[in-house]
Amino acid sequence: MSRFGNTQGVSRPTGVCASTGNPLAKNEPAMATLCEREDDEGFDRLDFSVEAWEQGNRPKRLFSHWRYIVSDTDKKEKIGIDDAVLTDLFERLADDERPQRVAFRYILALVLLRKRKLKLVGREDAQDGEIWLLQFRGTDGEPTRVKNPGIAEEEIQDLSEQLGEILQGDF
Repeated sequence: MSRFGNTQGVSRPTGVCASTGNPLAKNEPAMATLCEREDDEGFDRLDFSVEAWEQGNRPKRLFSHWRYIVSDTDKKEKIGIDDAVLTDLFERLADDERPQRVAFRYILALVLLRKRKLKLVGREDAQDGEIWLLQFRGTDGEPTRVKNPGIAEEEIQDLSEQLGEILQGDF
């Protein structure tokens, strides 16, 4: 397995409410969360029924959350992920230097570049690798700095697929 693969990455959705243990209803809204693991080596995704969420059931070490519709099939569907969710995750990881988080942020940057929310405005060489200078479209000011962690192409594909499963979309 790759150094950034599933063993330290993000767990995938289970289709079960983390609070009640009941299956999530197909074609109904639910809440997805990313929670930091105790060992700080990645995230766990936990899903909640809207009812459990509204009752105040929240996981420990909550990092991010979003609302989605539970798929009625087992196959992957293309589901539009709110760009605000991707941007929020990207920005919240800005100052985190742990290798897993740097890689996760890099993959988010690739997704945002592909969606044309970010543009590459430059590159810098640093002692520990390359830094990408990115700008959100329609903004001015200092570019956002993103470290290129030197992930191999097959690792990028693995992480992109993992991110797509986590967010219920296909990147």
